[in-house]
Amino acid sequence: MTTSSYAEAAAAGIWGSGAERVGYIPSVTVAPVISALVETDGGADGVSPHVTPLSREEEAIGVIGALPLAGRFGAVVMQDNGFGNALTALTTFSMSYHLPLLIFANTRGGLGEYNSMIHSISQHAPALLRTVGLPVFELDRRSSPQDWREATAEAGVHARMTYRPVVVLASFWNTDGKVA
Repeated sequence: MTTSSYAEAAAAGIWGSGAERVGYIPSVTVAPVISALVETDGGADGVSPHVTPLSREEEAIGVIGALPLAGRFGAVVMQDNGFGNALTALTTFSMSYHLPLLIFANTRGGLGEYNSMIHSISQHAPALLRTVGLPVFELDRRSSPQDWREATAEAGVHARMTYRPVVVLASFWNTDGKVA
């Protein structure tokens, strides 16, 4: 599948991972990915049969992260600064019960970041996630949209194969001509 933007590539990778349901925390920075997910799932206005908005990151981990208990697999789309909210749910639920989950998170705080306050959490997110034992794969402008699609899909396969959550951190800065 050929994709024309990084957001479309991320969405194609999420579906390509085998995700049957996607939960997301609304944010302007991940809106292009959410729009691509909803559009490819036949929906509109942020909702489709398999894409659902959720209010907080820990809620997304609980709702979507419980799908393996029913023999299904899901993905969460969020910003990396939301890991502050999600960490307890990830470590005491998803990781402890060996529940596979794909998390696609837009990174904040790097090049081109306009919000000076976001650096305090986002700068440390990759190391924090690795410290608690979560596999983290990072994507940025040095990789093509095709690479984003393939790496995201493979991260989902890795989550199911290893029975644990896997995180893809993606920096949209300078990819499609804007910060997504």
